[in-house]
Amino acid sequence: MKKQNSVLTAFPVLFGFFVMGFCDIVGISSDYAQRSFNWSPVMTGFVPLMVFVWFLFLGIPVGYQMNKWGRKNTVLISMMITIVGMILPLLTYDSVTCMMAYALLGIGNAILQVSLNPLLDNVITDKAFLASSLTVGQVVKAVSSLVGPEIILLAVGYFGADKWYYCFPILGFITLLSAVWLIMTPIDREKNFVLDNSFSIGNTFGLLKNRTILLLFFGVFFIVGVDVAMNFISSKLMASRFEWGDAQVKFAPQVYFLSRTVGALLGAFLLTRVAGVKYFRFNIVACIVVLLALIGVDNDAVNMICVGAVGFFASSVFAIIYSMALQVFPEKANQISGLMITAVAGGGIVTPIIGFAIGSVGVIGGVVVILACVLYLTYCAFRVNVIIET
Repeated sequence: MKKQNSVLTAFPVLFGFFVMGFCDIVGISSDYAQRSFNWSPVMTGFVPLMVFVWFLFLGIPVGYQMNKWGRKNTVLISMMITIVGMILPLLTYDSVTCMMAYALLGIGNAILQVSLNPLLDNVITDKAFLASSLTVGQVVKAVSSLVGPEIILLAVGYFGADKWYYCFPILGFITLLSAVWLIMTPIDREKNFVLDNSFSIGNTFGLLKNRTILLLFFGVFFIVGVDVAMNFISSKLMASRFEWGDAQVKFAPQVYFLSRTVGALLGAFLLTRVAGVKYFRFNIVACIVVLLALIGVDNDAVNMICVGAVGFFASSVFAIIYSMALQVFPEKANQISGLMITAVAGGGIVTPIIGFAIGSVGVIGGVVVILACVLYLTYCAFRVNVIIET
């Protein structure tokens, strides 16, 4: 009976992963914002930065404060911040409030990502069930990524293209439902941790002095950069290269996220049978081949396949790098975790560079930036095992 109650209690926590996926609307929604405010490609490239840069500042401090606030309360705080952000454009609609909405969405999401995974540990006591639950959570997040463009197109179809930002209150309402469900669900608070004086921002960043941790830190930075950049550029690629309309370009990020979901599920199965570093090497080399095809082949069907293939091959890389980092200093798992979440800021930092590349040389310039990120990951894949062994 306890197990059954544990599983039922996990449902509202798992639904929080749906809210976590809202950040992935930055790709297609930035297209509408660009048209609405006549932004340049460089300015549009700052939209993902406003969402993802907060991981750089909040990952480690929130992990530290969560010991005081409690995991459930930290999740609820993240949702309240998200709701406030989603209301802002309704009160006053201009470029400033839209950027503020993206920023608050990012702040809420950064706090949510730090706190939601550990909260599952409060409700799933059996470690075998915890692993599968985390996988389910990532699938829920991927479903949210797939639904996001549909919510935007729903707002556009019902209210008009100039009211695209009505997608924000829809996302806010879903977040409110998630928060209410979580509030109404009794979850035992974890025992308070003894706050270790060595757990500080300075000491945590000091771990980067280790060559392996530094290599893996930038590995997370660039794999998240690839993920966010592909979401950001996929619709723009199909629109500029093949003149696809709004109803068509939505399929580009959806194909990407669907392929990423399938790749993650397959990776979870294969990684129990194949060494992580070998799987990392195979997939990242495959990404290079696919991106070269994306750059060189001017065919819409081939380009869509390439967009999906990048999602498929890159889907398990974050998990592999993250697990490698934990193996370096297992006794400092909390600090390593906070540090790796901080590197998620790469998702926002890479996209302004892509925006500049698109504005300078065209959309293919943006793909070349993604290829440069993958080349670093290739170096990481073939170098990290040597460093760990020595």
